[in-house]
Amino acid sequence: MSPLRTAATPDRDLRQRRLRLLRESKLYLCTPARGERGDLRDFLHAVYEGGVDIVQLRDKSIDTCDEIAALEVLASVAAEHGKLFAVNDRADVAALVGADVFHVGQDDLTVSQARELLGPDVLVGLSTHSVPQAGDAVTDPQLDYFCTGPLWETPTKPGRAATGLELVSETAAMLTGAPEPWQREKVWFTIGGVNASTLPEVQAAAGEVPVRAVVVRALTEAEDPRSAAEEVRSLLGHDRR
Repeated sequence: MSPLRTAATPDRDLRQRRLRLLRESKLYLCTPARGERGDLRDFLHAVYEGGVDIVQLRDKSIDTCDEIAALEVLASVAAEHGKLFAVNDRADVAALVGADVFHVGQDDLTVSQARELLGPDVLVGLSTHSVPQAGDAVTDPQLDYFCTGPLWETPTKPGRAATGLELVSETAAMLTGAPEPWQREKVWFTIGGVNASTLPEVQAAAGEVPVRAVVVRALTEAEDPRSAAEEVRSLLGHDRR
């Protein structure tokens, strides 16, 4: 067994708090470390104040030491706002910074491997790009949430074909028709070109299932990130699944 897993002491209260915040979440932001602007801390305060529920640092251009330094800033700001923060891909980094959330792709660690390394308290999420992948996510008891997309082609995922809105409709139908309550309640986000302009289409495709969204450029490229976050959050509404 991994030393990291052995050292982890389960904390039911911590996991339950994180799960509650996840279930209440509607807006999830992926951001680079903003090293060229040098405004990461101010930016994070602005987006959390604007209604972002979870922030994930995703920046393939920086070294591990710089990633950890940026994540320490993110952890501090998230704690100030009582919100969640996420680490992408690197379980070792997630363990070092005490991440609330760890996110993996289809070609990264499996969900069970992530659990073995990080223990039960860290929330684990997964990217899905097809109906079969989404179906597996719905029925995986170790998985806390999943994302489907990219719905539209996006420069943040070069080379990955758009899935289109049909995947939203089919995933919503799978969630609604799942046999077990915990499957029907699985937290689900849409991703890839989702912004204030495209959200009405995404919501229409999801039917009666409330939409959650992962955004990137809609906030990272905004002149006023707080106002941009407020606009997107207002379109997502305040319902809770």
